[in-house]
Amino acid sequence: MNLKSALEQLATVDGQLVKVDRFLNHRVLPSVLRDVGHLMAQAIGTSADLIVTAEASGIPPAAAAAAALDIPYIYAKKYVGSAQRYTFGREVASPTKGTEYRVEIARHLLGPGLRVAVVDDFLSQGRTANALGEIVEEAGSTVEGMFFVIEKAFVGGRAMLADHGWPVHSLVIIQAIDTDEIIYA
Repeated sequence: MNLKSALEQLATVDGQLVKVDRFLNHRVLPSVLRDVGHLMAQAIGTSADLIVTAEASGIPPAAAAAAALDIPYIYAKKYVGSAQRYTFGREVASPTKGTEYRVEIARHLLGPGLRVAVVDDFLSQGRTANALGEIVEEAGSTVEGMFFVIEKAFVGGRAMLADHGWPVHSLVIIQAIDTDEIIYA
């Protein structure tokens, strides 16, 4: 099963949430992940030597893209509470979960001169991706682009990332959710 058919057959809608937990970010189908890895690798090309994502939902697509490109990936750990001493980190508010957390990457894993692709499963409001991009730049690395499996365009997260000058690429763009129907761009 590829990404498109998984979305058509297995995605569900709960209010304004698109649930992909049957194939992408809770229960993961290897065939969908292979397709995502291939499509992400095409989008990223040779512009990056490292992928950065956030745990937990970003790990499957980041791992698939990294494997397809044969480059390493780092996942930022999420914490609730105070900053760790030897990390790059940012606070992120999650409207989906109604909480605030901190994403952190150990300082010895990032550094000057790296070309980094930020990969995640969803682009909604863009807060996590924004935090990851800022961490990458604080480390002296360059954000080559932001890459998402699915973008909810009607929420507006793309603008926040584009304001930094980061190119934004999404494999699937959702224009709207009408009752239980997903309307794609």
